[in-house]
Amino acid sequence: MSFDLASAAWRKTIRSNGSIEQDRRALAHLIEVGSDPAEIEYYEWFSDPQARLLNRAQRTFAGQYERRLRRRAQREKHMADNRR
Repeated sequence: MSFDLASAAWRKTIRSNGSIEQDRRALAHLIEVGSDPAEIEYYEWFSDPQARLLNRAQRTFAGQYERRLRRRAQREKHMADNRR
């Protein structure tokens, strides 16, 4: 049960954060306006292809898992309706 709650919290966090691509564009704009060493470091991290790939994979996995749970719930509901 605690695993289900932890995984639900993780998926909610991943799905609600927005993509790393949006953050990367915003940081690029901030750097154009005025560069701060911390902003440059953040931009370099967000521009890292591996970080972007990891973020995309996490978001994809979370979405696929959510769809799987919805399909399972629909299937169970359909099975319960057919038993009546």
